[in-house]
Amino acid sequence: QVQLVESGGGLVQAGGSLRLSCAASGRTFSNYVSRAVMGWFRQAPGKEREFVAAITWSGGGTALSDSVKGRFTISRDNAKNTVYLQMNSLKPEDTAVYYCAAYFGGGNIYYTSTYEYWGQGTQVTVSS
Repeated sequence: QVQLVESGGGLVQAGGSLRLSCAASGRTFSNYVSRAVMGWFRQAPGKEREFVAAITWSGGGTALSDSVKGRFTISRDNAKNTVYLQMNSLKPEDTAVYYCAAYFGGGNIYYTSTYEYWGQGTQVTVSS
């Protein structure tokens, strides 16, 4: 199994920064970590969950949604089994619950249905 635990959310003023963390654990993760793809999604009230960023565990390749390019970065620390989402220049429209997700192997990184494992989410609120 895989456990994903997010942290780092909170309230910040527009223009500020936050760093989200996602700690991964579990036997499945340990056994298949080289095939892992880790993603961040977000869901605002009344809206569908949307892709934010993803990173491959082995090669470190990344992808970002157009709405966060130039402001957010995704990275990982292999030794800590942790993925980070650094969020800079935050805007009120970034307000949402942010979820960490994971899957192993191939698939479309942009689709929520591709991801097998999800964290419980962390709230990010950006005030204007």
